[in-house]
Amino acid sequence: MASFWLVSRASRRFLKPSHSFSRTLFAVSSTYQLTTTSKNPNPNPYPNATLLGPFTQRHRWTPSCVEFDLRHISSSSSSTGAKNDGNRASNDAKVEVEASWIDLYLPRQARPYAKLARLDRPIGTWLLAWPCMWSITLAASPGHLPDIKMMTLFGCGALLLRGAGCTINDLLDRDIDTMVERTKLRPVASGLLTPFKGLCFLGFQLLLGLGILLQLNNYSRILGASSLLLVFSYPLMKRLTFWPQAYLGLTFNWGALLGWAAVKGSIDPAIVLPLYLSGVCWTLVYDTIYAHQDKEDDLKVGVKSTALRFGDSTKEWITGFGIMCISSLAVSGYNAEIGWPYYAFLAAASGQLAWQIWTADLSSRVDCNRKFVSNKWFGAIIFSGILFGKLSS
Repeated sequence: MASFWLVSRASRRFLKPSHSFSRTLFAVSSTYQLTTTSKNPNPNPYPNATLLGPFTQRHRWTPSCVEFDLRHISSSSSSTGAKNDGNRASNDAKVEVEASWIDLYLPRQARPYAKLARLDRPIGTWLLAWPCMWSITLAASPGHLPDIKMMTLFGCGALLLRGAGCTINDLLDRDIDTMVERTKLRPVASGLLTPFKGLCFLGFQLLLGLGILLQLNNYSRILGASSLLLVFSYPLMKRLTFWPQAYLGLTFNWGALLGWAAVKGSIDPAIVLPLYLSGVCWTLVYDTIYAHQDKEDDLKVGVKSTALRFGDSTKEWITGFGIMCISSLAVSGYNAEIGWPYYAFLAAASGQLAWQIWTADLSSRVDCNRKFVSNKWFGAIIFSGILFGKLSS
């Protein structure tokens, strides 16, 4: 019994916390509480936290060190979150870096070039390719499918030209891109690529594009080469005019002229010009919505856009451009003597465009981008209408 009593007493002395250690923990905890209380009147910095297991008020001395560390880490993250989540606009402005297939599958050295060409964001290629496909399909003989080889060439050309346009844009706008939240991580702006490397990559893209252009007839070669003036000058327009989106429409829809010329060897103004005009108006709709993502940064940097020009009247303006787009498509189809399915699909495309305009939340970057990306379906609907209209005529 005596030995048992000695062991028991020794155990209690060993488990009992020392006074100096307790005072140290109490001092740390008290100092932290005074600091946080002076900064934050709320005595509980974790109103939404759930205390688990032994980390409770009953065992205050035990977790005080751990509690201090966790609170220190959480307080810094909470202050950062409070700054970012102050209102809806700042919440939309947060940059989310998501891993794309480029980061997963391409070699490290190739990733900046792929991102410079926006290979992970194919919507630009779709928007550039659809007017080409419309025109090629309109030029097909009644009752026949469009030229598949020509559509393949133009699809590859759209991919290359869109990448070249992005490279030119990033080279000329690298100083502006560093001041815009959405663009500051682009390869040239962030320093991943030097301007010289960007120029070399641009030369490579244009060389491949030239190889595709040489597959076309002489008329189309001249017409296609003339579009480079628009491609190279477009990035400067946002510094000169509030209508860079109109200039982008002239650039992005050049394929409406070129596709017909590649099949026919010339252009038919009665069919091709209304088609081209419809594409320009379509671009004014989707790129004005897109420009609303950057309107705060554009004001700060000093660049111009139709989003700033239209302001609170944006929806009225783009509704007008949407009506012009659909009307011009109807005129082009009528002059091409296309079959009735075309007009059924045109009505469906009108509904899709109206949905974009009426439901777009121009104060939300997320929704503006969602509506912008949905335009690939508008282009697909028009293409389907032209295809079935041609097959039925």
